[in-house]
Amino acid sequence: MRLGLSEEQEELRRVVRRFLDQKSPETAVRDLMHTEAGYDQAVWRQMAEQLGLQGIAVEERHGGSGFTFRELALVLEEMGGALLCAPFFSTVVLAAGALGRSGDEAACEELLPAIAAGRRIAALAFEEDDESNGAVAVPDGAGWRLRGEKTYVLDGHTADVVLVVARSPRGLGLFRCDGAAEGLQRDLIPTLDLTRKQARLRFSGTPAVAVGRLGHGGTVLDAVLRLAAAALAAEQIGGTQRCLDMAVGYAKERLQFGRPIGSFQAIKHRCADLLVECETARSAAYYAAWCAAAGDEDLPVAAAMAKAHCSDAYYRTAAENIQIHGGIGFTWDHPAHLYFKRAKSSQLMFGDPAHHRVRLADLVGL
Repeated sequence: MRLGLSEEQEELRRVVRRFLDQKSPETAVRDLMHTEAGYDQAVWRQMAEQLGLQGIAVEERHGGSGFTFRELALVLEEMGGALLCAPFFSTVVLAAGALGRSGDEAACEELLPAIAAGRRIAALAFEEDDESNGAVAVPDGAGWRLRGEKTYVLDGHTADVVLVVARSPRGLGLFRCDGAAEGLQRDLIPTLDLTRKQARLRFSGTPAVAVGRLGHGGTVLDAVLRLAAAALAAEQIGGTQRCLDMAVGYAKERLQFGRPIGSFQAIKHRCADLLVECETARSAAYYAAWCAAAGDEDLPVAAAMAKAHCSDAYYRTAAENIQIHGGIGFTWDHPAHLYFKRAKSSQLMFGDPAHHRVRLADLVGL
């Protein structure tokens, strides 16, 4: 096992960082988070055409670059640091991940090349407020009709293709429908983190096609959520590092009593604690990414551990960043609150730290 980065991986990081410095500065983030779409279509196309980011972990036979989850994790880390407003996580991690594990070669051949080329945005709908009004698939001739609701669907309001985990007479299955299909209502949900859009989907006899084997949807979803936890941990590392950099930079510049506040012991200790938070979280996230890339049997344990630890590390670092900045850190004009809100929303996504620690305890037999 090698957790360090190769020269090629370091170069990938540098290329992505330069691109995001140009395309996702704070001004762009603030502009996009107040739009309904929540992303810049031109930047989305450039990500695909110039860097091939949407296809980085898609197999070459499906139009992608065929890199591993480790390279995808590096890209997500940089995106987390830049607070990139784009449907990347929903399309590349969730939807493409579900397709790749569905066993449906026809669906993969049809959808993955378009996703890799940046021509299609996709979403995975699996969360429900209540099972009583959750999504149900009803047979309709050779196809299916979806009824019910899904909520907290990342980028569900703009997705060209929606993959839906729904109950059917033959068990839990994965179904796909067009984003503009009849009987599909899509509404944005007000959330704490404006940089990441979420939607509620209502299905009223929406035509759909089964993806993969019916009754296999739960297995696919479990596999995707393990990868999603590892992917989100990588993204959280990018935000944690950016908060640490902001806090240390300000501590070096802000003067009190003629001295930088970073020279005072209380601030030194805080910054040192944040560095420990960041580096231990990075180790956990990198190990989870390695397990995902290698198909290692420790992935369930590593993903749960990484999601729990990185969630807490990001949240604490974002909160301390505000405290170290003092009064200015609480203002709307300072970017610290953007990272704090992303940290809090990411902490709860795919299960909060307590959920993953319970899962971790079960996995190791405690």
